[in-house]
Amino acid sequence: MSNQNNAGRAADPVVQAIEDRIHAGILMDGHPLPPERDLMEEFGVSRTVAREAVRLLSSRGLVEARPRFRPVVRKPGFDTAVDVVGGIVTHLLCQPDGVKNLFDSRAMIEISLARQAATGASKGDIAALKGALENNGLAIEDSDLFYQTDKAFHEVLYQIPQNPVLPAIHKAYSTWLAPQWSRMPRLSKRNQENFQAHTAIFEAILMRDPDAAEAAMKSHLDAAWKQVRETFGDI
Repeated sequence: MSNQNNAGRAADPVVQAIEDRIHAGILMDGHPLPPERDLMEEFGVSRTVAREAVRLLSSRGLVEARPRFRPVVRKPGFDTAVDVVGGIVTHLLCQPDGVKNLFDSRAMIEISLARQAATGASKGDIAALKGALENNGLAIEDSDLFYQTDKAFHEVLYQIPQNPVLPAIHKAYSTWLAPQWSRMPRLSKRNQENFQAHTAIFEAILMRDPDAAEAAMKSHLDAAWKQVRETFGDI
């Protein structure tokens, strides 16, 4: 443990220098890091320290480390931030009420998004939501495709405010809750119920009725959580 701590401390200046270069655009997104030997020579560190620096950069989402390949620079964005905390959230989901707490936070956001869409969606947004709803309806008899079009319908709501944080959050929820959702029974009757709920949300947004949009989304998510409870019990 002491050697690992020492390597970490020795790697800090290397990590800071590379991070500064990534932010400055000197090391560009998608480009490989300098070879390990070059890092050792430039910073006067051992191979162990150079590898620890890469590990730390990877844990911060600044590089993508792959076996047998040079690490690739990943300029940080909101998706990167979500990916970095993904492992922590996966652990938290295993705790009592972990899934329920995450689902509740999603519900709060999506209820707000539905209300905001009813007052702020553009004609283009409405068209995108309508297209997503139509694709969802066409997929009722194909549960795997329905699941994908269900996510796509909700994703449009995250895009409407044009806040880059929100699509990243949607991606995170979809990823973190996927293990539970993938084990849900695939029933056309349930798909039909969810499609009807999506239709009610869309119609409330189309009518520019924020109260109805909020109520429709809340009803939909309450029913979705009931479906989860029926499948898994208390989680």
